[in-house]
Amino acid sequence: MPVSDPVDARLLAALADVGKVAVHELAARVGMDPREVAYRLVGLSATGLPLLVGVESDPNGLRAALAGAPAWTGPQPQPQPPAQPRPGQAHGAPSGPYPVHAPPSGPHPAQSAPPGAVPQAPQAPHTAQPPPAADPVLSTWGPPQSAAWARGDQPHSPGPAAPSPGGRPGDVLETRGLEGERLAIQLLEVQDPADFLFGAAGYRLDRGERAVVVHTEVTNRGTVPFASLPDNYLELLTADGGVVAKAPVSLTSRPPHKIGVAPGETAGGHTVYVVPESARITAVRWSPRPEPDERSLTWTLE
Repeated sequence: MPVSDPVDARLLAALADVGKVAVHELAARVGMDPREVAYRLVGLSATGLPLLVGVESDPNGLRAALAGAPAWTGPQPQPQPPAQPRPGQAHGAPSGPYPVHAPPSGPHPAQSAPPGAVPQAPQAPHTAQPPPAADPVLSTWGPPQSAAWARGDQPHSPGPAAPSPGGRPGDVLETRGLEGERLAIQLLEVQDPADFLFGAAGYRLDRGERAVVVHTEVTNRGTVPFASLPDNYLELLTADGGVVAKAPVSLTSRPPHKIGVAPGETAGGHTVYVVPESARITAVRWSPRPEPDERSLTWTLE
């Protein structure tokens, strides 16, 4: 079947080059969010294309992770018999937090009782369990299908933010990630314009556009792994107050960032932007979330 969506076509072309690859590695190749890549691949596999999207796991590792999960501090539920697999659920599927359905808290339907039996008073509902802790992935990406999942080539309006540490290109600025990671980020180069590199990778600029390439390095100086894409919220600031987000493309001659930076590791990568030809770039800003805050870093350009 023909593929009309250019993003889908780029995904399939990258997949055809390698044949078999993990979703996050494919996402790094094309400079996209791994969740959007997985969503698109699953949808494409249902259209009849010769494409199989699978999940591979270590069963023993998953069971060990489940056994080591912290218990609630509130009233503990009574042990339940092992749940039977739901229809259509594959063995070895991801062990994400499926909702646990508790008995209804309202009055139960009347049950038949032997003649002469004394009716029992309805039991008071159990005390509500404390809400689960916030998912760090959702705190980074936002709920699925929310505004935080907008395409990377669409600029978004910046929210209010406290003044952030600043420097000049070449400076190493330090900050912390959402999970307390100690990060040192260096802006190495801003190539503006980068139209030749953009065209050499097979992309085409529209009239009135130009490409910009930014090279950064991230060093994890703490003990907590940084599990996000380092340049996910690396943005360009323009003289008229605009904010330009990264474009969902990667260049063959300028390797993109890969997901995750382990403690003690330094990882570099290039980020591509498409900006109006008349725009004047005044700064580069890094943030751990879509909205800039006190953890954001800003490099002012000459």
